[in-house]
Amino acid sequence: MTERRGYEIELRTKGRRLEGYAALYGVETRIGGMREVITAGAFKASLSQRSDILALVDHDAARVLARTRSGSLRLSEDTRGLAFDLDLPDTQAGRDVLALAERGDLGGMSFGFKAVDEANENGLRELRAVELYEISVVSAWPAYGGTVVNARSLAADCPNLAHAARVLRILELGS
Repeated sequence: MTERRGYEIELRTKGRRLEGYAALYGVETRIGGMREVITAGAFKASLSQRSDILALVDHDAARVLARTRSGSLRLSEDTRGLAFDLDLPDTQAGRDVLALAERGDLGGMSFGFKAVDEANENGLRELRAVELYEISVVSAWPAYGGTVVNARSLAADCPNLAHAARVLRILELGS
C-alpha cells in the first residue's frame, strides 16, 4: 500500500526551479491517533537504486513536474532530511506551481512511499527505510499540520526588485 506524508518544508523559487525538503528526519508527527517519525537514512536505498521517482502536483500522476530519470528532479539526503531540487516545466501545471510558490500560496510538500523497515513501540511508528515513489507539491493541506512554506525569488532572476525581496510565509496552525 502506498502511503503519503507531508512535513515542514522550506520551498524556494530560483527562476523556474523549486528547491526545499520533502521530508524531515526526527520530527514527530501525529496522523489521527498515530505518532510517526522518519529516521536519518530512510530514503538511502531508494536514492541509490536509481529508480525513477516523480515530482507531482497533489499526488496526481497526470500533473508531472519532473522526474529523476530525465534529470529534471534531483533528490538527496542530508542531516536535515530529504532535499529536492527540480526544474519546472513550461506547462500549465508548472506555471501554476511557480505562480503559487512566488505568492506563498502553496500548502507544503508531501511524498508517496511504501514502508520497507519500520518499528512500532509505545505508539510511535519509526520509519527506518522506505521505498520512495514520488514527492508532491501540495496546493492546500498536506497530511501534517504546522507546515511552513517559504517562497523566495532571487533579485538576479527578477526585474521587479520589490517582488524579489518579498518573503512570504504560510503558517497552518496545528492541532
